[in-house]
Amino acid sequence: MTPLFPIADDALLHTLSSHAITVGEVVHPSILECPPHTPLSEAARLMSELRVSSILVVDGDAVLGIWTERDALAVDFDDPESFNRPVATVMSAPVRTVTRDINLHQLAIRFRDERMRHYLVVDASGQRCGIVSQTDVVLNQGIEHYLKLRTLDTVVKSRLHALPADATLGDAARYMRQAGTDAAVVRFADGDYGIITERDLTRLVASRSANLQVGEVASRPLITVTENASLYHARCLLAERRVRHIGVLRDDGSLADLVSFSDILSGMELAYVHELQHALHERDQALNTSQRNLHLAERVIETSLEGIVITDAEARIVSVNPAFTRLTGYSAAEVLGRNPSLLNSGRQDKAFYAEMWQRLKTEGQWQGEIWNRRKNGELYPELLTITAITDRNGRLTNYAAVFSDISELKANEAHIRHLAYYDPLTGLPNRRLLDDRLQMAIAHAQRARGRGAVLFIDLDRFKRINDTLGHEVGDEVLAEVARRLCKCLREDDTVARMGGDEFIAILGDLTDPDDAAHSAARIIGALRRPIIAGEHELVITTSIGISIFPEDGRDPATLIKNADVAMYRAKDEGRDSFQLYQATMNARSLEHLALETALHRAISRAELLLHFQPLVEVGSGQIMAAEALLRWQHPQLGVVAPADFIPLAEETGLIVPIGEWVLRQACEQHRAWRASGHSRLRMMVNLSARQLRDEGFVDMVSRVLADTAMPAAQLTLELTESMLMEGSGCTVEVLERLRTLGVRLAIDDFGTGYSSLAYLKRFPIDELKIDRLFIRDIERNSGDAAIAEAIVKLGHSLGLRVVAEGVESAAQFAILSAHGCDFAQGYHFGRPVAAAEFPLPD
Repeated sequence: MTPLFPIADDALLHTLSSHAITVGEVVHPSILECPPHTPLSEAARLMSELRVSSILVVDGDAVLGIWTERDALAVDFDDPESFNRPVATVMSAPVRTVTRDINLHQLAIRFRDERMRHYLVVDASGQRCGIVSQTDVVLNQGIEHYLKLRTLDTVVKSRLHALPADATLGDAARYMRQAGTDAAVVRFADGDYGIITERDLTRLVASRSANLQVGEVASRPLITVTENASLYHARCLLAERRVRHIGVLRDDGSLADLVSFSDILSGMELAYVHELQHALHERDQALNTSQRNLHLAERVIETSLEGIVITDAEARIVSVNPAFTRLTGYSAAEVLGRNPSLLNSGRQDKAFYAEMWQRLKTEGQWQGEIWNRRKNGELYPELLTITAITDRNGRLTNYAAVFSDISELKANEAHIRHLAYYDPLTGLPNRRLLDDRLQMAIAHAQRARGRGAVLFIDLDRFKRINDTLGHEVGDEVLAEVARRLCKCLREDDTVARMGGDEFIAILGDLTDPDDAAHSAARIIGALRRPIIAGEHELVITTSIGISIFPEDGRDPATLIKNADVAMYRAKDEGRDSFQLYQATMNARSLEHLALETALHRAISRAELLLHFQPLVEVGSGQIMAAEALLRWQHPQLGVVAPADFIPLAEETGLIVPIGEWVLRQACEQHRAWRASGHSRLRMMVNLSARQLRDEGFVDMVSRVLADTAMPAAQLTLELTESMLMEGSGCTVEVLERLRTLGVRLAIDDFGTGYSSLAYLKRFPIDELKIDRLFIRDIERNSGDAAIAEAIVKLGHSLGLRVVAEGVESAAQFAILSAHGCDFAQGYHFGRPVAAAEFPLPD
């Protein structure tokens, strides 16, 4: 026969007896203290120097509060003045205390139940003896036997969220505070991981560091172990490396989560539960064990975090543990001798209990979820295991029930289900639930032989809001848009968020396609009304595409695809409107896809070529430069206009390799012209915004200059002013690096965007190119002439050369000459031609 509460071996016996270790035996007697007026940076410095995680704020003998590394998360790293605040204004109070004689397991329970990480230890007279932390419990609990049997995957939560290396300290502090974690993983551009912790933030408070990026201060590389390593190995590694977090790797080598001392503490608590359940399964031998083993088993029951009820063979309660009282509200005196049915919630019927007792009689055990009632009347779900206990003769003597409150688990499950089917920002159904709703709407329309509609709703230029006002404002706008969409539709209709700024509406029971058009018009009108987001008043427009069931598709994928095509047609027609799907739209999309496929092969098939247009000096009339212009000679389509394929190259990212090809070919052509004696001629090459954002762009330019022996001073790279304005500090850095190479820079199409004098001073520009829009009517329009003259004067006042584009007549050239323009370019001097036909200067 097996005992009720078995002791595995001497090691386990030692483990259980170690529960009697008291806090007074492990607490460090030294206490770091400071007066209440101490600046926050000074308090953090003291903690960093002594490598402690907390500091007491005292006034004489009075303890006012405590400031811990956890509190460092509340520091505003974006405001350097926050480091000067007196510690008394940010400390936690009152300070929780424990006595010296409390044992470590009781303390572990208090840490979990009260969600604390530090306690002040006092003696019987209330005198301060030291500070005890969760780390002290993990290192001194003496449960190596349990930890060696448990692996890290039992405590890994797989909730990893890595911060980018360019996130700020304020971002890191906010994330750790909101996520309730004491560390954050930092992902670097090279794929490596690092870590930033509360202790790091405390050290940065001490050094008064603000406005830093986490990549500058994160510890790297991250110390990692595999998920099949034991908790004991993890604890030893944390102690040996003097760190409090390690990364856990999955079998495929990916990073699953961070594990800390706190997680190991949770693992220890779970170990007790598992041991107790094992003890109940091997119940018979406990009747024959010594008094000492019985005493140890009783201690396990008393300290268990799960409720335990033992009844006699007639199901009368004979014993309960403290956890039973904590979970149900009933004291032992109130339930002894009574039937456990006093906890019944009434949710389970008689058949449920009949099946339970039948299994207990036939199998000796029952396990499942059940709803019970606390003393205060509150219902709660619990996971319950009941075991029938027999003596050595096989006679039933007792029932033992072990249960735990799974309310939080149920709430988490419900939350996970909600996250799986609903968008967390707007509360609308997500794409997964949208598919189900659309399938149901189609099935309903088929049964009723009716119509339905899919509206693909895309906000116009929403990216600009995120880029200029920030994602928080963008999220407010999306939430308000979701509310307005719901108000515009019927209760039976569905609105879902596809992602980003895209929404889908499903309309059922339509009598006519015009009903969908009316709904779209109503949505467009509702979204035009100003949206207040923070301090900003924004006007949002939207483009909507509509597909009708069954005319435009009979399955969800087709209906959504065709509504998407119609939406892009609405954008092409000027935005802020809606379009119904037409078959011709799909044909146009297929044509666009074929063109993209052909463009992928254009370089390898030598279909791209360069033409060159001369740029002349206004004063002398001499050709001073050639602008390289890209052309595509398609074998079937002939010459494809740049306006048709350059935007496509930008959208697909092909502009990066194509741009490198253009630059290299232009520099090679310049080398050929230099070899023929035209060394003074400059080469001008246009850049795209996508190239400028490419991390390897400057290195590519340097490499091409070296490979082609191109004099950097004779190469001018042209950027549009919109590219500069849409950029960031990174744009300035890229341009400065180009200037360091010796390359000249020009702003193309100047005057059509929204540049300011401040930006002209900020960027290292050499030339301004007046857009042809102001040159075209310069002879007849005094306003255009005045603008051109003003741009020339503006450029000269900033030390820049000025180029006029689109000069087509001698009269235009004369006016520009009179205004002092430096260079001119246009059909008056020559159209773009192949290199062999270019009019080289004498």
